[in-house]
Amino acid sequence: MIRKIIEINEEKCNGCGLCAKACHEGAIAIVGGKAKLMRDDFCDGFGDCLPACPMDAIRFVEREAAAYDEKAVQENKQKKAAGFVCPGTAMRSLSPKESRDSVRAESCLRQWPVQIRLLPTNAPYFSGADLLIAADCTAYAYGNFHHDFINGKITLIGCPKLDDVDYAEKLTEIFRNNDIKSITLTRMTVPCCGGLEYAVKRAIEASGKEIPLQIAVISPDGSITEIRK
Repeated sequence: MIRKIIEINEEKCNGCGLCAKACHEGAIAIVGGKAKLMRDDFCDGFGDCLPACPMDAIRFVEREAAAYDEKAVQENKQKKAAGFVCPGTAMRSLSPKESRDSVRAESCLRQWPVQIRLLPTNAPYFSGADLLIAADCTAYAYGNFHHDFINGKITLIGCPKLDDVDYAEKLTEIFRNNDIKSITLTRMTVPCCGGLEYAVKRAIEASGKEIPLQIAVISPDGSITEIRK
């Protein structure tokens, strides 16, 4: 049958997973770092995923597609509830290299608190600051985090998967009300970290300022997989 159904532009998709979270039918999944429509009969054509996508990578098309199957959707939901594992929380074993340096590394932290939710928006240390906004797992994955990232910066940390807040609102206030020189964002390769990147970009835009942004993507084994602006 010909019906309205979503289409995902994989070139635009950043793999953040927000569309999959917004899809109540479970029609979308992150595969190979990209959002994919898994089954036509899971898509109800209502488009809850469209406004959730920060990259404008989803649209409606009319094409030949299987009819929406509510029974199959409910069965799939039950299967996921019984054994679903988020890609970002899947267990894995790592093989860290043993450190041969016995010298104790000193902390480079310049302020407290560091949690985005706890930081005041008008603290004096924001004036003329270079900011580090870090997904909290990055400090544990990357061994030389203090020296390579925290050093010389004001640090803000958070996790969009665990904190039930919209970081963009508070970050907008910080960016708008202070003279921020630059922002470095560290995030993990897992899709849920895309939410933090999205919040930072939204906040910069909402602040009305042009603040240089650099993004470092870190894998669970501690390697930097990508640095981009």
